Amino acid sequence: MILVEIAKIKNIIEKTLSQNKAKNILVISLKGKSSIADYMVIASGNSSRHLQSLSEILLSKLEKNGIRNCKIEGRESEDWKLIDAIDVIVHIFHPEKRKFYDLEKMWSEPVPKESISI
Repeated sequence: MILVEIAKIKNIIEKTLSQNKAKNILVISLKGKSSIADYMVIASGNSSRHLQSLSEILLSKLEKNGIRNCKIEGRESEDWKLIDAIDVIVHIFHPEKRKFYDLEKMWSEPVPKESISI
Protein backbone atom coordinates (compact mmCIF):
# COMPACT_ATOMS: atom_id res chain seq x y z
CA MET A 1 0.00 0.00 0.00
CA ILE A 2 1.23 3.51 -0.75
CA LEU A 3 2.72 5.41 2.21
CA VAL A 4 0.31 8.33 1.78
CA GLU A 5 -2.63 5.93 2.09
CA ILE A 6 -1.15 4.33 5.19
CA ALA A 7 -0.68 7.77 6.78
CA LYS A 8 -4.29 8.61 5.86
CA ILE A 9 -5.58 5.42 7.50
CA LYS A 10 -3.52 6.10 10.63
CA ASN A 11 -4.82 9.67 10.82
CA ILE A 12 -8.46 8.60 10.37
CA ILE A 13 -8.03 6.05 13.16
CA GLU A 14 -6.41 8.51 15.58
CA LYS A 15 -9.00 11.22 14.89
CA THR A 16 -11.96 8.85 15.16
CA LEU A 17 -10.75 7.36 18.45
CA SER A 18 -10.07 10.82 19.87
CA GLN A 19 -13.46 12.21 18.80
CA ASN A 20 -15.20 9.26 20.43
CA LYS A 21 -13.46 9.67 23.78
CA ALA A 22 -10.95 6.82 23.63
CA LYS A 23 -8.28 7.25 26.30
CA ASN A 24 -4.48 7.09 26.12
CA ILE A 25 -4.21 6.71 22.35
CA LEU A 26 -0.73 5.57 21.37
CA VAL A 27 0.70 4.95 17.88
CA ILE A 28 3.68 2.62 17.56
CA SER A 29 5.63 2.26 14.34
CA LEU A 30 6.18 -1.40 13.45
CA LYS A 31 8.45 -0.58 10.51
CA GLY A 32 11.52 -2.79 10.78
CA LYS A 33 9.94 -4.75 13.65
CA SER A 34 7.26 -6.79 11.94
CA SER A 35 5.80 -7.44 8.52
CA ILE A 36 2.21 -7.69 9.84
CA ALA A 37 1.58 -3.93 9.66
CA ASP A 38 3.28 -0.54 9.52
CA TYR A 39 1.60 0.84 12.65
CA MET A 40 -0.10 -0.38 15.79
CA VAL A 41 -2.58 1.90 17.53
CA ILE A 42 -3.44 1.15 21.16
CA ALA A 43 -6.28 2.87 23.00
CA SER A 44 -8.48 2.35 26.05
CA GLY A 45 -12.22 2.53 26.50
CA ASN A 46 -14.25 3.08 29.66
CA SER A 47 -16.52 0.03 29.51
CA SER A 48 -17.34 -3.01 27.39
CA ARG A 49 -20.07 -0.99 25.66
CA HIS A 50 -17.56 1.82 24.93
CA LEU A 51 -15.09 -0.70 23.48
CA GLN A 52 -17.79 -2.13 21.22
CA SER A 53 -18.92 1.32 20.10
CA LEU A 54 -15.39 2.49 19.37
CA SER A 55 -14.66 -0.58 17.25
CA GLU A 56 -17.92 -0.31 15.27
CA ILE A 57 -17.61 3.46 14.75
CA LEU A 58 -14.01 3.03 13.61
CA LEU A 59 -14.91 0.28 11.14
CA SER A 60 -17.76 2.40 9.75
CA LYS A 61 -15.51 5.47 9.40
CA LEU A 62 -12.87 3.47 7.55
CA GLU A 63 -15.46 2.05 5.16
CA LYS A 64 -16.87 5.55 4.49
CA ASN A 65 -13.35 6.61 3.52
CA GLY A 66 -13.03 3.77 1.01
CA ILE A 67 -10.93 1.52 3.22
CA ARG A 68 -12.61 -1.84 2.81
CA ASN A 69 -11.83 -5.36 4.01
CA CYS A 70 -11.16 -4.27 7.59
CA LYS A 71 -12.12 -6.77 10.25
CA ILE A 72 -12.94 -6.73 13.96
CA GLU A 73 -11.62 -9.52 16.17
CA GLY A 74 -12.90 -10.03 19.70
CA ARG A 75 -16.51 -9.07 18.98
CA GLU A 76 -17.63 -11.22 21.91
CA SER A 77 -14.94 -9.98 24.28
CA GLU A 78 -15.81 -7.38 26.90
CA ASP A 79 -12.16 -6.42 27.50
CA TRP A 80 -10.50 -6.12 24.10
CA LYS A 81 -11.16 -5.46 20.41
CA LEU A 82 -8.77 -5.64 17.48
CA ILE A 83 -9.41 -3.87 14.20
CA ASP A 84 -7.28 -5.05 11.31
CA ALA A 85 -7.11 -2.00 9.04
CA ILE A 86 -4.73 -3.55 6.53
CA ASP A 87 -1.42 -1.82 7.37
CA VAL A 88 -2.60 -0.45 10.73
CA ILE A 89 -3.63 -2.71 13.60
CA VAL A 90 -5.80 -1.19 16.31
CA HIS A 91 -6.14 -2.62 19.82
CA ILE A 92 -8.86 -1.18 22.03
CA PHE A 93 -8.62 -2.39 25.62
CA HIS A 94 -10.36 -2.07 28.93
CA PRO A 95 -7.68 -0.29 31.06
CA GLU A 96 -6.94 -3.31 33.28
CA LYS A 97 -6.42 -5.62 30.30
CA ARG A 98 -4.24 -3.04 28.58
CA LYS A 99 -2.02 -2.87 31.64
CA PHE A 100 -1.91 -6.68 31.85
CA TYR A 101 -0.86 -7.21 28.22
CA ASP A 102 1.42 -4.15 28.11
CA LEU A 103 1.76 -4.13 24.31
CA GLU A 104 3.35 -0.69 24.51
CA LYS A 105 6.43 -2.12 26.21
CA MET A 106 6.63 -5.20 24.01
CA TRP A 107 6.42 -3.31 20.70
CA SER A 108 8.26 -0.14 21.69
CA GLU A 109 11.50 -1.93 22.51
CA PRO A 110 14.13 -2.24 19.76
CA VAL A 111 14.15 -5.58 17.96
CA PRO A 112 17.53 -7.34 17.70
CA LYS A 113 18.79 -7.61 14.11
CA GLU A 114 18.85 -11.39 14.26
CA SER A 115 15.15 -11.59 15.17
CA ILE A 116 12.68 -13.34 12.93
CA SER A 117 9.81 -11.28 11.47
CA ILE A 118 6.30 -12.28 12.41
